[in-house]
Amino acid sequence: MEIRILTEADAQAYHELRLQSLLESPEAFLTTYEIQVVRSLAEIASGLKPDEGRFTLGAFLAGKLVGMVTFVRESKPKIFHKGNIYAMYVAPEARGQGAGKRLVTELIRKASTMDGLEQINLTVISENAAAKALYASCGFEVFGIERNAMKSQGQYWDEEDMVLRLK
Repeated sequence: MEIRILTEADAQAYHELRLQSLLESPEAFLTTYEIQVVRSLAEIASGLKPDEGRFTLGAFLAGKLVGMVTFVRESKPKIFHKGNIYAMYVAPEARGQGAGKRLVTELIRKASTMDGLEQINLTVISENAAAKALYASCGFEVFGIERNAMKSQGQYWDEEDMVLRLK
């Protein structure tokens, strides 16, 4: 399994995996399939372009993108010491093979080299036991729960806020 930073050249594969994630687990993401399916490849490619405070990692199995996670550092001066994990997903065919752990571990390794970064935050649906266990195994701790954090078609989901303190 290869873990690497995605670039604009990965836009098509990323878009396909992102749509798959939204169809399979719509409750796990803030965006929706309907919003993402109409995005242009140029827009997706632009969003994949890594910069000093943002990157997306991909997990590849036999050359196919099977997992992804995005890191975004806060930009405002008073919260510049923090970054966030977004859009974590591993395709069903790659689960149980360490892709998720390798993605999160590499994200932590890469983010921890950023000058002044002290913590990484994420939110996870409270009912997602597998994701919570993965994050806990990487050192993240729950620091809060938001009841009814998301709502879709009359259904609510609670979210747990987790943090990994780097220093």
